[in-house]
Formats: sequence, C-alpha cells, structure tokens
Amino acid sequence: MVLKQTKTFAELVKFEHSIFALPFAYTGSFLAAGGFPGFWKFAWITIAMVGARSAAMGFNRLIDRVIDAKNPRTADRHLPRGLISPRQVLIFSLAGFGALGMAIWQLSPRHMIYLPLLVFILICYSYTKRFTPYCHLVLGLAIAFAPLGGWIAVRQQSSLAALLLSATVGSWVAGFDIIYAIQDIDFDRSYGVHSIPADYGINAALWWSRGLHSLSVLFLVMIYKLLPLGFLYLVGIIMAAGLLCYEHLLISPRDFSRINVAFFNVNGLISMIVFVFTLLDLLS
Repeated sequence: MVLKQTKTFAELVKFEHSIFALPFAYTGSFLAAGGFPGFWKFAWITIAMVGARSAAMGFNRLIDRVIDAKNPRTADRHLPRGLISPRQVLIFSLAGFGALGMAIWQLSPRHMIYLPLLVFILICYSYTKRFTPYCHLVLGLAIAFAPLGGWIAVRQQSSLAALLLSATVGSWVAGFDIIYAIQDIDFDRSYGVHSIPADYGINAALWWSRGLHSLSVLFLVMIYKLLPLGFLYLVGIIMAAGLLCYEHLLISPRDFSRINVAFFNVNGLISMIVFVFTLLDLLS
C-alpha cells in the first residue's frame, strides 16, 4: 500500500522531471565550493530541491485540476480521474514545503526569512496563466532559485556568478516551457488560458524561445569569463548550445510531433551536461 501511494505521488508530480533543476542546484553548490561541498550540504540541498519541486508541482495540480479535467491532454491526470483526493495532494504539498524549510534551516538559518517569498512564488506560478501570457517567465523565475540556493548553501551569500547561473536557468526553463505550451494552443484559446503561443501565435512563441535560449548560453559564457573555469566547462557550454539548437530544429510552425522529445529528452540532457562538465572542470 505504501509503495503504491509513493508511486502515485511520484507520478502526480512527475518526479523524473527533477532532472531539469536538480543538476543546476548541484552546479551552483559545486561552483561555490570549488569542488564537492561536503556530504551533509549535498544531502540537504537535495532535500530542499525535492521538497520545493514536489510542493510546487502538487499545488500546480491542485490549483489546475478543473482546467486539467477539461483539457484532453491532461484529463487523464490523477486528480481529474479521482485517483487521489485534493486533501491528500494538499497534505503532500505542505509536507514538501516543510522539507524545504527544514533544509534551509540546516543550510543557512538566517535565510529562513526568505521562505515565505519562495513559497509565494512557487505557488503563484499556477495562477499566472489566468491573466498573463508571460507565465513562462514566472516559472523560469521559480526554478531559477535552484542554483542560487545551492550557491548560498555553501557561501552563505550570493554573488554575480550565482545570479548569472540563476539567470541561465530562468531563461532556459522559460524558453522550453514556451515550446511545451504550443501543444495546448487550441485549448488555451478556447478556454481563455494565457500563454505566449496562445496570445501571440506559434511563430512569435518560437522566436521568444530562441531568444531566451540564446540568453541562457550567453549567461553561461559570462560565468566562464567571471570564474576560474577551464576547457572542460567550455566544452560543456558548447555541447549545451548545440543541444539547444537541435531542440529548435525538432520543432517547426508546421510540425509539433516531436515536442515531447525536445522537452523531456533534450532538456534533461542539457542540465546533466552542464553539471557534469562543470564538475569535471573543477576536479581537473
């Protein structure tokens, strides 16, 4: 029974999608430490990330359950099908925020003052598509806290490099979220849900995404100039840039059949490449 419930909640929040943000949180902590930040910091950073993401996704599913039930693409999710109750999702999400708070307390108690702001941003994203097409940027902002948090966990303060890494993540996430929203363009327009594809059209959305992804590569290059990083980090940047180009080649205004490949496979690989090559560079 416990294993079944665990599997249900993991499916509810798409636990496998942690691969998008978690490696960047590790990247922030490793860059701040100039190597491995230590087992306990690494463990608490992991707990903070898993807790924050689980809570944010849980609230997203809870807040959007009525919309999800009417959208053919999402009608099969757990809440619309009644496989799990709203009360269970609420308790699960609050537990996630509890884990985030506990991790922040262990890593940097004086930064607990920012916990309410983090919770607010992680929750409010789900409401933004009801009134603005720039909801993708809010999602990017929410996930951009991952590398910044990883850095602060080690250094106890921010820096220009940490902010640039956060900007990298924010623009990268917003860019691929715009692509992902293309598949709901007809439903969003009919139901009054806002997104850049629904409000401005597919061509404009793709240009928005290209611009944001170009910025993410630029920010990575700026980090290379700012920190004592070498050849391997640069190789990682080049590979990530190549994958972003490939992602945009997969999608055209006339063919969206490979959106899931672009969204899941390519972006998951990008975050891992940046982390692995940063780590290799720091250890070389």
